[in-house]
Amino acid sequence: MGKKGLVLSGLFLMVAVFSSMILSAAAPVGLKVGASPTPHAEILEVVKPMLAKEGIELTIIEFQDYVQPNLALAEGELDANFFQHIPYLEQFNKDHRLDLTYIAKVHVEPMGVYSSKVKSLNELKDRAVVAVPNDPTNCGRALMLLEQANLIKLRPGTGLLATELDIQDNPKKLQVKALEAAQLPRVLPEVDLAVINTNYALPAGLVPTRDALFIEGSESPYANVLAVRTADKDKPALQKLAQALNSAEVKAYLLENYAGDIVPAF
Repeated sequence: MGKKGLVLSGLFLMVAVFSSMILSAAAPVGLKVGASPTPHAEILEVVKPMLAKEGIELTIIEFQDYVQPNLALAEGELDANFFQHIPYLEQFNKDHRLDLTYIAKVHVEPMGVYSSKVKSLNELKDRAVVAVPNDPTNCGRALMLLEQANLIKLRPGTGLLATELDIQDNPKKLQVKALEAAQLPRVLPEVDLAVINTNYALPAGLVPTRDALFIEGSESPYANVLAVRTADKDKPALQKLAQALNSAEVKAYLLENYAGDIVPAF
């Protein structure tokens, strides 16, 4: 091969390498995010096209429970999850010795007290059956809501981690039963009251601001967050996802589509 041929060959090689670099740079970054179907997956669908413009391909994986999304995240099966509030994440980290954190507060889902048997809490009879979530932080949250509604009084100092055993005063002798959070809408016809998280109330056709007999106020500290592994919290793609979830577009979507049942936390 002559000198001219070597030069051309070298040029072709440089062009091929440069083209490969361009294609590699243009290849989308994939993010797998676990989420509860409503409203979390719905909100992620809003930011999906926003991220696509940033070269990020978002895959949303729906979960029906509160345990697997954190375990899957910790094991590297997910890049992030979006389904839980801060106290739940902190307690889950402690109980399972995980190193997860959050990089964006997105919204608050006010917890509500529902009934298909009475139209007001004043109608509640003695020894009525009240169902609450059985996971530690949501159980305590539900009991605190019942206390705010003047149905029970908890032992001082228990707060978020309160259980049925911490009920100090129970004038109506309510029978409190802790059940899996996802089951509460289904058992509503079988109990007198059920304290239900909004992400399970909405798919069941319950509208918190319309149907709840008592509901958390806007001051609720239980913001739902985008959770990631602590080691990954500064990754550019995850930071772009966090920014998208805190965008004006998401705020407008929440206000327009959930009629106050879900409140922006940013």
